[in-house]
Amino acid sequence: MGVTNPTILAFDTSAAHCAAAILQRDAIVAERIALMGRGQAEHLMPMLEALLSEVALGWKDLHYLAVGIGPGNFTGTRISVAAARGLALALRIPAIGVSSFEVMRDPAGPGAHPAEIVSIEAPRGAAYVQRFGHGRPQSAPRLIAPDAPPEDLRLPVNMRVRGYRADDIARPFGAEASDAVLEDIACRIARIADWRLSQGEKPDRPAPLYVRPADAAPPSEAPPVILPG
Repeated sequence: MGVTNPTILAFDTSAAHCAAAILQRDAIVAERIALMGRGQAEHLMPMLEALLSEVALGWKDLHYLAVGIGPGNFTGTRISVAAARGLALALRIPAIGVSSFEVMRDPAGPGAHPAEIVSIEAPRGAAYVQRFGHGRPQSAPRLIAPDAPPEDLRLPVNMRVRGYRADDIARPFGAEASDAVLEDIACRIARIADWRLSQGEKPDRPAPLYVRPADAAPPSEAPPVILPG
């Protein structure tokens, strides 16, 4: 059985920032963001502890964790997801992964629109897109060229494109376009997690969301064998 009016600690390091927020009794009671190109791994835990202290909460007062899973910076996303997994295990509470696509949607009405394409900026002018219906993903995310969206992206009725270069993507389909940016990230992650929990969702172990392979390939050689002394 879920918790009524849960206390949720949300955080994200999927871009050049370290962001965190606390939702309690359906309201954001504390939030912080620090802009940084690197150093998120060292900055995250002190930020979370300071945020809890700010509203006189301890780790034991949390019911859920919510974490941004990207797509975003490869290393940054892994930092926050690993932290969420470790904290969830130590605190024995669930952790909820929230994608950047969900963050881009309207948190005031997360389940409102029936046929929506959400677009996020990708490297080299491309876009990551994913289809949503009433707040739920309806397809796997994919990489497209915003000025030449593929025909199979078309939705039959009430199609809306929201996010990065929404006008360009919507134009060939005669769809509604709604510009949006990734902002208030930790607050939105907390609110989306709260909405999903209210829908009866059972949290699963969060994992990074990668739309394309990481730029850095893993080493091809096997690690050295460590012999017992």
